[in-house]
Amino acid sequence: MNFKKLLLKTLTLTVCLAAPLAHSQGKPIRLIVPYAAGGPLDITARAMAERVKDTLGTVIVENRPGAGGNIGADAVAKAAPDGLTIGIAATATHAVNPWLYSRMPYNAATDFAPITQMVRVPNVLVMNAETAQRLKINSVQDLIAYAKANPAKLNYASGGNGSAGHLAGEMFKRDAGIFAVHIPYNGGAPAQLALLSGQVDFNFDNLATAAPNIRSGKLKALAVTTLAPSSALPGVPPVADTLKGFAIDTWWGLVAPAATPKEVLSRLNHAFVAALEAPATKTRFAALLAEPVPSTPEEFGALMNSERAKYEKLVKASGARVD
Repeated sequence: MNFKKLLLKTLTLTVCLAAPLAHSQGKPIRLIVPYAAGGPLDITARAMAERVKDTLGTVIVENRPGAGGNIGADAVAKAAPDGLTIGIAATATHAVNPWLYSRMPYNAATDFAPITQMVRVPNVLVMNAETAQRLKINSVQDLIAYAKANPAKLNYASGGNGSAGHLAGEMFKRDAGIFAVHIPYNGGAPAQLALLSGQVDFNFDNLATAAPNIRSGKLKALAVTTLAPSSALPGVPPVADTLKGFAIDTWWGLVAPAATPKEVLSRLNHAFVAALEAPATKTRFAALLAEPVPSTPEEFGALMNSERAKYEKLVKASGARVD
């Protein structure tokens, strides 16, 4: 190859790699949230969009709910890999759904390029406060001991087969060596109402959802599901203090289409990590009981891989399936 052709090839490659960056400075970035507006994922996405506007320009949040998050995630997977379309990857869309749905429109392992994890939200093991008092259950150890002494007498609710609460319950039963009847409801809110009314004995609930009733004394928090204690619930131990290694919390982060150039991913990572590390972000997220967890693309990719492996076992053991 002569010098002229080599120079032309080098210039062409440089332009191709730089084009997405230059392009993104002139057009807004689309941030797809695979769930309805108003929820925690949507609120945090909009907060991030506001924080990065000085470095990335305008970021427009677009809600694409449906099929457990699969519709929005698929829109990200199928988008042009130019840095102008990114999206939220969550526990459901990138760890649970690949095993829960018989047919998936995207491959969670290969169709996305990680940018950064955004947040982690603990789940919490809660009981109806009156039920806990009546059964003299004040800890995880008490709950396990009661379940072993009274086989098949306990039940728990969830927001549906394959939901986070269902899988957390199955993981707890497996690790504790107990049995409890699973009662699925059509969503997290009905499941919590069943617990509050005493129709079920315990739930694994999202901390942000359960916190108001914990504070009011209607629910008794036995443990959080993160490996370490949560500052949002001082004095409440992790389940892992009793069942070693038990960890099942909610997380979400940012991804781009798989073929997005590394230079573009690096620019996006730097902008969003800086936004996540800002004190104002921590204050805003604290209201949602969500902990910012900025990371490298490699760290977020490793988390999603390990979570997929964990949930593959849990979903298959639970027998949950969506056709």
